[in-house]
This record gives sequence, C-alpha cells and structure tokens, in this order.
Amino acid sequence: MNRSAITLLTASVLAASSAQSLVITSTTTDGDALKNNILGSGITAGAATYVGDANQSGFFTGGIASGIGIESGIILTTGNAFDAPGPNTSDDTSVNTSSPGDADLTAIVGASTNDSASLTFDFESTGGDLFFNFVFASEEYNEFVDSSFNDVFAFFVDGVNVAIAPDGQEVSINTVNCGQTFSGVGPNCSSYNNNDLDDGGPNFNLAYDGFTDVFTASVLGLSVGFHTMKFAIADTSDSSWDSAVFIEGGTFSDTPPSAVPEPGSLALLGLGLIGLRMSRKKAA
Repeated sequence: MNRSAITLLTASVLAASSAQSLVITSTTTDGDALKNNILGSGITAGAATYVGDANQSGFFTGGIASGIGIESGIILTTGNAFDAPGPNTSDDTSVNTSSPGDADLTAIVGASTNDSASLTFDFESTGGDLFFNFVFASEEYNEFVDSSFNDVFAFFVDGVNVAIAPDGQEVSINTVNCGQTFSGVGPNCSSYNNNDLDDGGPNFNLAYDGFTDVFTASVLGLSVGFHTMKFAIADTSDSSWDSAVFIEGGTFSDTPPSAVPEPGSLALLGLGLIGLRMSRKKAA
C-alpha cells in the first residue's frame, strides 16, 4: 500500500471515529423520555419523575468510538451533560448546579450530598427478572481515590441498590479503581479505565478522568406486580469535580443484554493505523 493510500485510509478512519465519538444529542427534564429510551423487552413501566437541573440528564450516541463500550442511551450527571464528550483537557471539570442532595444517597455514603439528579418510575417484569447495562465515570479519579470526595450513585429497586461491582461491593470511586496515582493496584482494578491527564492519559475520547467497564445490573425472581426503580447520582462532601452514569438504551429488560465490546477497541484500531502510517513514513 503506497503512502497516499495509507494516509487516505487513516484519515477516513479518524473521520469516521470523530463522527461517531460521544455526542450529547440533547438534555431534558422529561422523565418519561429518559425512561422510554432505556426500556427494552418484557418490561411495562408507569409514569416517570425526574429531579434535577435541566442539563444534568440527556441522551448520548457514539459511545463505542469514544471508548465507554455503550453506543447510545441516557446520561445522568452531577454537572452538565454537555461537558461529557472528549477530548479530556481538564483534570477538574466542575459545574455547581445548585441542585440539592438526595436523601437516599446521603444514607448510603454517610456524608452530605449535592448536585443530585434522579429518575424514578414503577415497572413490571414479564419474565420476573431485570437487567440493564451501565458505566460510571468521574473527574474525582484518580487523585481522590480513598477520600471523602467519593461521589455516590445508586440504582434502587424497591429501595435496594443493585449497582454492584464484580467483587460484590457497591460501585463507586473507592471500590473500582487502580490506586490514587494509577499504580495498577486497587479494588476491581481490572474493571477500571484510566483517562487521567496526570497519570498517562488521556487514553479515551471522553472528558472524565476515569470510568468503569460496562457493568450489568441484575435482579432475579421479582415478585408479580409493579416494583419501584430509582436511578440517582450526586456529588459527595462538595459540589465540585463532576461524575456521570451512562445507561445503555434498550437494555432495561427482563432478558440479559448482549455482550459489549472492550473499551476503546475502535480507538485502538485507529491508533494502529496511525502507527502503521508512521512506520511506513520512517521507512520511506
């Protein structure tokens, strides 16, 4: 392949990647619109209630190319959803929304919460089970690992948090990380993706300094009838350094979601082609 062809191929891949990178298509306070985006098969849901600032929640596409492993769905943040797309150029993106805290989250974390956003609705599962995919991301990574600034989120089914890490702990900055300086040692480290500017990043086209793999929340054997679902996120102990939860569209279902690609797989393809072009250039 000649140099011109390689350059054209690389440009095409980069253009496609850029066109498909994370985009916040709109923000909303319409709880039903948010709910309807994530509903999948086998679920009947009632009217939804959203609590939070107008820009704290919305819809996204292009998540695969950006590296988070979820192509589209909804986002709930403690800041402004429009700040989520990359590249990561700041270690401390923060928006004080002036939203109050959330009592349920405060009870979980045992500290004050601020800038909360939540989505609540009743649902019924035809098959008796519930599944959905999500990713947690935050600017609190990596420097505030193991601190009191442990931004909190939860997915409550009938009041019980079902956002669980691979080792059985709740998902949070302090329970999914690779250390305060990305040392490679930390709880559920193999499920964490570093994007911190101070620790070798950015590695992904996302504004947040770190994020989890795609996790699947699941509840098996729900009783007949309607149950309560509440998605909630908030800053902890301050109103700074934003966090976000991405929930995959169409996966709030009574059947397990299909497998998702590893984070950054398309980005790695693009980097590989760039490396190929540079290698050919040096050899020319």
